Amino acid sequence: MAAPATPDEGAARLRVDKWLWQARFVRSRGLAAELAGSGRLRVNGMHCTKPAQPIRPGDVLTFPQGGRIRVIRIEALGTRRGPATEAATLYTDLDPPAASPAGDEATDAAQGQRDRGAGRPSKRERREIDMLRRDRP
Repeated sequence: MAAPATPDEGAARLRVDKWLWQARFVRSRGLAAELAGSGRLRVNGMHCTKPAQPIRPGDVLTFPQGGRIRVIRIEALGTRRGPATEAATLYTDLDPPAASPAGDEATDAAQGQRDRGAGRPSKRERREIDMLRRDRP
């Protein structure tokens, strides 16, 4: 027969769906539960199949978010869903640094993207954009 959990042991764990919501990785607790139940979330390398999976500080979470894979180490368990600055203290991001912004600008120019607030393109610029999109001169 297992010994009853002490209050300290209960405080050292939190449901993974609740933590994802508190750390502001998802907009709602329901979406967090869906992510945890989908099998696309890993806790310390093991697939998580239930939203009630307990997590502790020091655990590493791996999950897809917005077209990239996030690798997060849990530093603390939150008590509420506070502001983003407070949520950022709950984890350490282990992702490799993103590509340099200079590379993104070159890609945008090649795809005919314009900076926001640059105004309407001139007739000449419009023709150049159309040529880029057609992929032929």
